[in-house]
Amino acid sequence: MFGPGREYNFTRPNEKGEYELAEGISSTVFRTVLDYYKTGIINCPDGISIPDLRDTCDYLCINFDFNTIKCQDLSALLHELSNDGAHKQFDHYLEELILPIMVGSARKGERECHIVVLTDEDTVDWDEDHPPPMGEEYSQILYSSKLYRFFKYIENRDVAKTVLKEHGLKNIRIGIEGYPTCKEKVKSRPGGRSEVIYNYVQRPFIQMSWEKEEGKSRHVDFQCVRSKSLTNLVAMGEDVSEDQEAVMIHPPQVDELDRLNAPFSQMATNELPD
Repeated sequence: MFGPGREYNFTRPNEKGEYELAEGISSTVFRTVLDYYKTGIINCPDGISIPDLRDTCDYLCINFDFNTIKCQDLSALLHELSNDGAHKQFDHYLEELILPIMVGSARKGERECHIVVLTDEDTVDWDEDHPPPMGEEYSQILYSSKLYRFFKYIENRDVAKTVLKEHGLKNIRIGIEGYPTCKEKVKSRPGGRSEVIYNYVQRPFIQMSWEKEEGKSRHVDFQCVRSKSLTNLVAMGEDVSEDQEAVMIHPPQVDELDRLNAPFSQMATNELPD
């Protein structure tokens, strides 16, 4: 913390030449950590929050592992260690498995990516004439049993979201969804139409974007809507079919900041301040 190295030299003295440490750390946790400088081991007593202890160790540049921390609550300790392991593991998956698929989507002009993680044993066999009617053709498939097992735990999915946010990605969704793998049977419907029933399996998915969120539209919005009533048109003697569409022109959408910043000459009379 006080050495010349850039990685840890983040502590600066105040105007009196004093170093202010442990801001936001409780006295109980700080007293517990002081044992490390005497014995090299932190004996965590009951009642100490392991996440708080972890934050304190990170702040004081103390290695947080099973060789350093000794506590009765093994569940909480192993949870923190699992988060560390999941963070490192997903960094590897992101670099080796996920990033190449994202790059492929970006080269096609896409701004987001939806990846379904299947196991190495899964097979996808769709009927070309009757594909699944849910838009799965726009999903990217990643075969990896290791990543599939990784995403089985909701804690690992939370860690993965954190890693993706650290890399600047947006609109991140990670969960479990049904994915059609193969045709199960074909049903005949009235009129000679066939309906294909697919077999669905529950598999993890990742959805993310590398673009900023869309802001409020500033363009003139011309909306084409279907006319709900033709009474007035018929009364005027115009023959209008039921399927004809009427174009309704809406006034331009104006941002509130545009109203505030506009000169008085461009503002409507009823918008002028008193």
